[in-house]
Amino acid sequence: MTATHHLWLPAPTDLTLLPDEIHVWRIDLDQPESQLQNLAATLSSDEMARAERFYFQEHRQRFIAGRGILRTILGRYLGIQPLQVQFNYQHRGKPVLADTFANTGLAFNLSHSQGLGLCGVNCTRPIGVDLEYIRLMSDLETLAKRFFLPREYEMLRSLSPSKQQDVFFRYWTCKEAYLKATGDGLAQLEQVEVSLTLTEPAKLQISEEDWSLFELLPANNYVAAIAVENFDWHLKCWQY
Repeated sequence: MTATHHLWLPAPTDLTLLPDEIHVWRIDLDQPESQLQNLAATLSSDEMARAERFYFQEHRQRFIAGRGILRTILGRYLGIQPLQVQFNYQHRGKPVLADTFANTGLAFNLSHSQGLGLCGVNCTRPIGVDLEYIRLMSDLETLAKRFFLPREYEMLRSLSPSKQQDVFFRYWTCKEAYLKATGDGLAQLEQVEVSLTLTEPAKLQISEEDWSLFELLPANNYVAAIAVENFDWHLKCWQY
């Protein structure tokens, strides 16, 4: 595995996001009840309505934690209270900051899987983040054949079963991180080419466009990817 084990540090009190930086926040979505109540108080009425639509309490609580902590993080960059953060939603449901905050240039993306969340923040370019929990999948080759390009599929098939899982999720997170950055949906998954090996980091194979791709290992049995337009970014990883 070539993804990076970054050191997740507490964020400084005087948090500053420089133009050439990407900040990645690791979030524990399983919060105690007292903290969940505080986070729920920062959510808008439509967010609470969405939370109530989850059938399982665990999923409802993780949504509240993820959205409340996202508001808290963004509020720190914007210098406002979490409840004052306002969102617009793109046509595929991706949240972005409301037009009120357009002059800040702040871009973000949140991904979550099981009890973990990752939030990427940038101040000049669109950003996409995808996080996946590595799990056994009986239809792994079927999914790869459907969503991956032929050379990606053949690369996966050439590996031993023990290696296939990791590589499948590496491909998946890299592709989805890019599609989340551009605002495109999963229908475009098979059109995004990723080059990777067991010993080399992933790269996006996109003609006439410059994109940076970072692979992360945020916790045991998790893989993640971050896609940002242009090169020469400095990554800082914070533990919420």
